[in-house]
Amino acid sequence: MSDAKPYLTGPEEGRAIWHMGALLQFRATSEETGNAFWLAEQTSNLGYASPIHVHSREDETFYVLDGELSIEIDGVMYRPAVGSTVFAPRGLPHSYKVESPTARWLVLGTPGGFDGWFFETGKPAESLTTPAFDPADFPDFGEIIASVERFGGKVLGPPRA
Repeated sequence: MSDAKPYLTGPEEGRAIWHMGALLQFRATSEETGNAFWLAEQTSNLGYASPIHVHSREDETFYVLDGELSIEIDGVMYRPAVGSTVFAPRGLPHSYKVESPTARWLVLGTPGGFDGWFFETGKPAESLTTPAFDPADFPDFGEIIASVERFGGKVLGPPRA
C-alpha cells in the first residue's frame, strides 16, 4: 500500500524553482506521490539545453505544451510538435534543447526520486517567470556532476551544438 494521498495542484500552485536558467513548477513531487512519480512544467528560453546524460533509476517522458524542442535519445533526434510526447527510457543517453524563443513542456519522471536533484541544485522561484541569466545561478559543474550521480544519473557530455 502506498503512502500517497489524493491531492489537487491548481494552475498557480506547486513548488516552483529556478534551476540554471529554467522555471520549473512541480505539479507533483515524489514525496506527494509516495515516490511513484514526479511531474514538472518547465519553461525555458531559446538555447537552453541539458547536457547529454543518462538515468539508471527512472524513465522520463516529455510532453510539449508550447514552443519547439529538439530531444536526442540514444543518438536519434526528435523534434516534437506542440501536443507531442517523447519517451526516454532509463539507461539511454539523452538531452534536449529549446529551439524557439521560449518553450514550455511537462517532464514526468517514473518512478519518483530524481526531482530531489532539482530541489538540491535549484532555488525557490521569486516569481513564476523564466529567470534572467545570472552566472551566479550556475553552480560549479563538478558539484553538479557529483549531485546527479547521487540521484542515480550520469553526465556524459555537454549539450550538442
